[in-house]
Amino acid sequence: MRKVLVLEDEENIRSFVVINLKRAGYQTIEAATGEDALAALKKDPGIKVALLDIMLPGIDGFEVCRRIRAMDNKIGIIMLTARTQEMDKVTGLMTGADDYVTKPFSPAELTARVDALFRRTGGDEEEVSPDEISQPPFLLNTRNRTLEKNGQRVKLTQVEYGIVKLFMENPGKALSREEILDAVWGKDYFGELKIVDVNIRRLRIKIEDNPTKPTYVNTVWGYGYKWGS
Repeated sequence: MRKVLVLEDEENIRSFVVINLKRAGYQTIEAATGEDALAALKKDPGIKVALLDIMLPGIDGFEVCRRIRAMDNKIGIIMLTARTQEMDKVTGLMTGADDYVTKPFSPAELTARVDALFRRTGGDEEEVSPDEISQPPFLLNTRNRTLEKNGQRVKLTQVEYGIVKLFMENPGKALSREEILDAVWGKDYFGELKIVDVNIRRLRIKIEDNPTKPTYVNTVWGYGYKWGS
């Protein structure tokens, strides 16, 4: 069963989200507070995607996101927010979210975002690529969906894993932001290109020796990014 956690303190909005996800074939677990959401995740390890509202009583959605990432880097996270400020979107992504949806949103948009992220968690498909891709100092295990650098595990979200996998399968090739978006988020993704840039920034913090002077994920100005020199 495809399980999704819905954290939203406003009951009418939560009911709207739950109804539409159920229609799309998802099993939903509801929470009205951050504390309830974290408890639900600990109780049910089968949850693959979490929808987190930002403005909440008690701990906010950003803090819930941080704590989820400290527990499990494999779960997909989408932030739900009524805010439109650019900094809130970036903050959500930098704390570990994979995507964001700004209220009000359509049922079709929300379902498409959840579908795309669920696929990224490996919920709908099997890996068909080689079990390992070695490009020293990195070793990518596509069976376990893990990355090591110099033998040490690098904790990645599933979106970050998808980006690294795309890069390591295309070493030295310049990939446009559009190509990265289509490959990692899916061709039916409704979002904006800047989500690629924010995830690249977050990825660099994790894998580069000096994120301000990257040597692995390099910018191709005015176009996109490439792996290696």
